[in-house]
Amino acid sequence: MSLTFHWFLPTNGDSRHVVGGGHGAAVTAAGAHHRPPTVAYLGQIARAAEQVGFSGVLTPTGAWCEDAWLTTAMISQHTERLKFLVAFRPGLLSPTFAAQMASTYQRQTGGRLLLNVVTGGESREQRAYGDFLDKDTRYARTGEFLHIVRDLWRGETVDLAGEHLRVEGAALARLPDPAPAVYFGGSSPAALRVAARYADIYLTWGEPPAQVAEKIGAVRRLAEEAGRALRFGVRLHVINRDTSQEAWAEAARLLNGLDPETIRAAQEHLGASESEGQRRMLALHGGSRDALEIHPGLWAGIGLVRGGAGTALVGSHEEVADLIAEYQALGIEEFVLSGYPHLEAAYWFGEGVLPRLAERGQWVPPADIATRPQLVPA
Repeated sequence: MSLTFHWFLPTNGDSRHVVGGGHGAAVTAAGAHHRPPTVAYLGQIARAAEQVGFSGVLTPTGAWCEDAWLTTAMISQHTERLKFLVAFRPGLLSPTFAAQMASTYQRQTGGRLLLNVVTGGESREQRAYGDFLDKDTRYARTGEFLHIVRDLWRGETVDLAGEHLRVEGAALARLPDPAPAVYFGGSSPAALRVAARYADIYLTWGEPPAQVAEKIGAVRRLAEEAGRALRFGVRLHVINRDTSQEAWAEAARLLNGLDPETIRAAQEHLGASESEGQRRMLALHGGSRDALEIHPGLWAGIGLVRGGAGTALVGSHEEVADLIAEYQALGIEEFVLSGYPHLEAAYWFGEGVLPRLAERGQWVPPADIATRPQLVPA
């Protein structure tokens, strides 16, 4: 089966340096070349991702970035086949309304919506939105939410009096065609149970392959107990260049742009996160700038200041393709990638790594670019 690749829309801003933020950490960007997340700039990134062969783009959610639904709806009008993996928090809107929004989005974009369900790992941020449930209870509510939404997408009339959500006579006048695939992440036991019952694709952040294999195995066992089968994806950054030396020099440049005080402040905030996934990310580097290559070609420097996904594939185009194959061997079929700055990095990966994966038979280019001569690597 062909691998699927998604890019990232930096709706918190972009830069030639690492942009920190998320999971309680403040948005930061080293250097003077900050690029604000305008529709014009994000549209450039989306069109670049579409042009080089990415299937979709992930857009984050939270107080630290622009709203994903509104931003992608606008950008969708400037792209043709690119899908939008919209991150949203189910506790902030009703399940019936969310199902209706998704149905509308599918009709207006020709079926280009994917949904990344984010339960929310930070109680302080959730309370700012009026949500006062604790983390495990939020996951229980997410399960009820997805139960309702999936029944609505099947055309059912839903009456549910759950522990956290209640609807009566809920139904959609028009069904989404197709129903959006549901992506779901989380590393706590409560998260894994919800993923096993309701997700289509389980997403993990880019831990070393052995840890990813362990997590995939746990989710797969839970899904089998529920009579379901999931696909698996990984969220990573990427730094690929023509040679390994050039790639690691770029990683060193990004690291040199992070001053000690910025790292200290970010680690203090990230260390207070309730997210089990964030705890696992922090454990990979311990807040230290030393020994950041935690697996051959896997670099943890991004996570010194950025919440959430904090690791990057680093190396030549061939080396990055090899590491992707290593994750593929574990059962990973989808890769959600990003790089700084996102416009240029989309071309680096799309013109450097994707052609090599196509040559190996691991990736099939979309029909609109399959015959382009630039797919043959130099």
